[in-house]
Amino acid sequence: MLTIAIALVWLVNGFLCKLLNWVPRHQLIVSRILGEEHAYIATKIIGILEILMSIWVLSNIKSRWCAITQIIIVAIMNSIEFFLVPEILLFGKSNAILAAILIVIIFLNEFVLNRANHKRSI
Repeated sequence: MLTIAIALVWLVNGFLCKLLNWVPRHQLIVSRILGEEHAYIATKIIGILEILMSIWVLSNIKSRWCAITQIIIVAIMNSIEFFLVPEILLFGKSNAILAAILIVIIFLNEFVLNRANHKRSI
């Protein structure tokens, strides 16, 4: 169930927020970081990559690598936003708290809760 919730976070952010632009703030953040001329296409590419991440999460293929990749991406993405565009974030610098919670959930889901599954598959 937790894996589905994690995948939904990636899917909603990628498809609804970025590809369909239901949350224009995402493209604004990208424009402030990468420049206005790259914002539209970069936001769409990020959205597609987030959708692919949701598929990877659900596939359970190389799930530990997937979890590590997610943790790194969330940490880097939110660090960049924290320092470069905190005024645009939904909760300002407090978004870092939400990012930390997501990182902990991803970690617990893969390395604590799914540990029994990994032992059975060995």
